[in-house]
Amino acid sequence: MTETNAAAIGAARETQADRRRALLWQIVDDYSLILIFIVLFAVLSFTVQYFFSWDNIVGLALSVSQIGMVACTMMFCLASRDFDLSVGSVVAFSGVLCAIVANATGSVTLGIAASLVAGAAIGAFNGVVIAKLKINALITTLATMEIVRGLAFITSQGQAVGVTSEAFFTLGALELFGLPVPVWITVACFAVFGVLLNKTIYGRNTLAIGGNPDAARLAGVSVDRVRIAIFLIQGAVAALAGIILASRMTSGQPNAGEGFELDVISACVLGSVSLMGGRATISGVLVGVLIMGTVQNAMSLLNIDAFYQYVVRGTILLIAVLVDQLKNRRQSR
Repeated sequence: MTETNAAAIGAARETQADRRRALLWQIVDDYSLILIFIVLFAVLSFTVQYFFSWDNIVGLALSVSQIGMVACTMMFCLASRDFDLSVGSVVAFSGVLCAIVANATGSVTLGIAASLVAGAAIGAFNGVVIAKLKINALITTLATMEIVRGLAFITSQGQAVGVTSEAFFTLGALELFGLPVPVWITVACFAVFGVLLNKTIYGRNTLAIGGNPDAARLAGVSVDRVRIAIFLIQGAVAALAGIILASRMTSGQPNAGEGFELDVISACVLGSVSLMGGRATISGVLVGVLIMGTVQNAMSLLNIDAFYQYVVRGTILLIAVLVDQLKNRRQSR
């Protein structure tokens, strides 16, 4: 065998090894999170009393419903290299506004419409400032987080606003086929935004902007318009979550949703949505939401002190960010 042939055979073996290694990493990327959730769920079912009961499963689904529906739109923000810290404040303000308008007009429909419009307007404002004025998303949404939270306290005078119409309560309490309506709304959000991400130009443009905004602009993508649309939809969905939360709590609470934005971002990052943009899957976000909710539910069933729950949630977020960084480094090689 000549030296040339030996080198060619060695190179071919090395290429095959690289392909097998790449395939293995691809399988790990695609299915590891689902496997982790299945193992976690199975372990908790056998070790935590009442965890694997129908009432607890329904309660778990209901507890993550608001986070789930907002995570669907936060996924688009993160995939386009932005993020929105104002969603928690929008949740609180929309609940208060809905209660005030519903009481003043006697119409729950008008209250819901006013809150959705207000949420969309706040989101559009964020998008315009970020896309047109080129202000960093962190600064912009941090500012609107404070402004909108202040508006929630001003309009409610710092007090919970009760709703007199019983029709308002049915939105959060009504059940359909054995599951509460908020759970079905969350399922619908995952279906709609999953189709938007995978089957539409809007979804492809979002990932293209996150991957390389300059290249997306050169390819003819209207980057500013897409970013504004992403934040507008984010605001509207956060308002919807706030309305449902107010319905479940039977009042608009100006201090509701504190820390909500961190839970949503944590679920997205845990679901393999890249903080560097350009990578997101709706199935990953779903599993991320379920893992966060499952851990929280198990800690509550085990009567773990709330202080320790903060530590656990922060640790999960840190691990998710580290895994995201490792993925980015491996893919950039």
